[in-house]
Amino acid sequence: MSYHVPVMLKECLEGLEIKPDGVYVDVTFGGGGHSGAILERLGEKGKLVAFDQDTDAAKNVWGDPRLIFIQQNFKHVKRYLKLNNLLPVDGILADLGVSSYQFDTAERGFSTRFNAALDMRMDQENEVTAATILNTYDAAELQRVFGEFGEVRNARTLANAVVGARTVVPMNTTADLLAIADPLSMGNVNRYMAQVFQALRIEVNKEMEVLETFLQDAAACLKPGGRLVVMSYHSLEDRLVKNYIRAGNASGEPVRDLFGRSEIPFKAVNKKPIEADADELKLNPRSRSARLRVAAKV
Repeated sequence: MSYHVPVMLKECLEGLEIKPDGVYVDVTFGGGGHSGAILERLGEKGKLVAFDQDTDAAKNVWGDPRLIFIQQNFKHVKRYLKLNNLLPVDGILADLGVSSYQFDTAERGFSTRFNAALDMRMDQENEVTAATILNTYDAAELQRVFGEFGEVRNARTLANAVVGARTVVPMNTTADLLAIADPLSMGNVNRYMAQVFQALRIEVNKEMEVLETFLQDAAACLKPGGRLVVMSYHSLEDRLVKNYIRAGNASGEPVRDLFGRSEIPFKAVNKKPIEADADELKLNPRSRSARLRVAAKV
């Protein structure tokens, strides 16, 4: 299965500072590209724990006594590491992007390139799909989703158009959504539709809530000096990651005690996000929006 070309593989491995006998976690296994490279650097006593909620990703798991695969959303990372007596760990990697496989598999409904069911679920057991949202959310809720998660400039107009259209015909396919949104696009049509699809995908999978829960727990999972390596693909994710590294919370403002002291769990290894170099951009255009941040547990 051609699943995913790992983005910034070398930079991720360098960020983790892998020790041969260490315990590492890949919370977004996908096609196993990053995981396989981590295992190559581990010795016999090393261990890798991989998470992925997608049943298709589970098909990519291979036999290796050092690999533990957990088919769960990575918001549960702390719980399952504790259940497996693996806390604390030496490093955690999170690649927050949608895999090439998910984008390229028409029936998953992630891409504007195919006419398919409006699905967009990472966890295929989740009852809520993009079609559910488009057909049941009221105009105010849809405006919030498009505006907050897609940064769609005419979110209110689009939301009202969706509500109006679905009274005639339910919105069940990507073609249904394109027929409504395309005439309303502002600027580049492809970019506009990408923003709309991104907004729905984030809402379906509660991606921002999941990321915040994960970041809240990451520090408690790591040994002192352990590495947190997170690769994000849009400004909402990157801002949240930056704020947690900077201050240990979503706001990015340090919380101080009565004596004016603040306990910040991480120290940034790179002050600015690392981006893909020119060679990688040529080989893998999807890496162009990736931003990699590395932090060490204090």
